[in-house]
Amino acid sequence: MRSISRTLDISFNTVKKMLQDAGTVCAVYHDKTVRNVAVERVQCDEMWSFCYAKNKTVLSAEEPLGSSEAGDVWTWTAIDPETKLLIAYFVGDRSMNSGKAFLADLRSRLDLKERVHLTSDQYSVYWEAVDDVFGEEVEHHLLKKYEGEQGDATTAHVERHDLTMRMGMRRFARRTNAFMVRHTNMLALYVAHYNFVRIHQSLRMTPAMAAGLTDTLHDLEWLAELIEDAQPRPNRPKTYKRRMER
Repeated sequence: MRSISRTLDISFNTVKKMLQDAGTVCAVYHDKTVRNVAVERVQCDEMWSFCYAKNKTVLSAEEPLGSSEAGDVWTWTAIDPETKLLIAYFVGDRSMNSGKAFLADLRSRLDLKERVHLTSDQYSVYWEAVDDVFGEEVEHHLLKKYEGEQGDATTAHVERHDLTMRMGMRRFARRTNAFMVRHTNMLALYVAHYNFVRIHQSLRMTPAMAAGLTDTLHDLEWLAELIEDAQPRPNRPKTYKRRMER
């Protein structure tokens, strides 16, 4: 961010605000657009990262480390292994509350006319959280690899997507000290690009196109315009605020 501000000769705070605004717009677009997704299977996983410092460093420090948001961060993700669409994501800790919040968001985005096969790893939170949120609406498999008669019940695709996220965002490579707000903003920007702009190598189209959410191949210019259009303009109503409220 500081390199960008020096290169373009603009304020560091301007760059920070632009990224925050971009993250907010992308989060709203995902929330409104990724709905009624018809899938047969969903794979879930959670990724560890940290903001500013790891939990053990925060807890052992003699002096406060500058923010109550410092510490371990877990990013929960759910993808459709067929279309590779990133259906839902949630940033929080690894508690039962976070697990239920993540799964409730996932449930709100699915078309549950047919029973969905949901696969996760064997983390204990999934046992209770999936049952509480979905009940009999999904068939839940807890495993990591192909086993017995469960056929294609696996978390291989979502774990491969974990690698894509780590390669695509520097903070997941554990070399950044930015706090939670920037973490969530960067994640929202990534998700919009991954679902609607980035052509998946095996599908030859974007995940959003494969899932039937759009028939248009978007590009980075579209993403920039999406962000720009949501910003307030001089001498006209604050469209950004109005769109956020809607």
